[in-house]
Amino acid sequence: MRLQRTLVLAAALLTFVVIVAGAYVRLSDAGLGCPDWPGCYGKLTPAQASPEIARTVAAQGGEHGPVSLAKAWKEMGHRYLAGILGLLILAIALLAWWRRESRLLATLALAVVVFQATLGMWTVTLLLKPAIVTAHLLGGMTTLALLVWLALEQWPHAPSPSLRVPAALGLAAVSVQIALGGWVSANYAALACPDLPLCLGQVLPPMDFANAFHVRRELGMTAEGELLSREALTAIHWTHRVFALVAVAAAGWAAWRAWRTTQLRALGAAIAAALALQFSLGVANVAAGLPLWLAAAHNAGAALLLASLVVLSYFSFRQSQPQRA
Repeated sequence: MRLQRTLVLAAALLTFVVIVAGAYVRLSDAGLGCPDWPGCYGKLTPAQASPEIARTVAAQGGEHGPVSLAKAWKEMGHRYLAGILGLLILAIALLAWWRRESRLLATLALAVVVFQATLGMWTVTLLLKPAIVTAHLLGGMTTLALLVWLALEQWPHAPSPSLRVPAALGLAAVSVQIALGGWVSANYAALACPDLPLCLGQVLPPMDFANAFHVRRELGMTAEGELLSREALTAIHWTHRVFALVAVAAAGWAAWRAWRTTQLRALGAAIAAALALQFSLGVANVAAGLPLWLAAAHNAGAALLLASLVVLSYFSFRQSQPQRA
């Protein structure tokens, strides 16, 4: 049991690191630092691929393009971490089947991480298609949620009052907001509305929703192959910003209900703190012009808020758990 607990906790923490590292890679424009998969120009490390990288840098006219040695190391570093995570989750699944405990959840986590690897490959080979990039982010968040739930199953807990409705609504709203945030990032629309609290000085600026949320298209292009308009990028950003108010209301209600419950008061305070931090980071990103570290912190904040709501959902939907050895 101790080994399984250690593996699950390690995997959950590593998933958080992988999510933040993935955001950093994407936001620093290093997602195509190695344009093949799983290696880098067919090599295990960028150092081994340095001649190929040097030729590509020369062909693109300098390191300002998508490929450079530094970007290759960022991309491969993320892949190395994801590979270790995959091995950890495989070990967790094998141990779960051997011990006959939490088989379904462990197997589901393994299936998700395998699909995540496929999405990671498609992210590179399909040249950062927004739908694939967003799905890759959601896969990482799903992996985190499953591992947090699985980690909670490793310890007994006393029954607590059920908060199923606020917990479910809060988790659902934050999940939708994460998807919208991923769509903003995948389409490089984070600064489409550079002012606050309005957008381009208006409550309802000119927007093109038809092309903004068309899934089957290339990065920066419409489905017809034309350049994505400023109005489409504005629609993407505006939707994420407006739905943030819905997410704040839903998650805030969940935090308030948990705080009013004696057994869950500390968790309610944690959810409220994570929510306040995430909202502040979102505002700060726009106000400061999207510095890299703040943008990566915004992804980290989303992961922390999601994890806290998963914990609340666990205690709300799993009322009791038998004592284990």
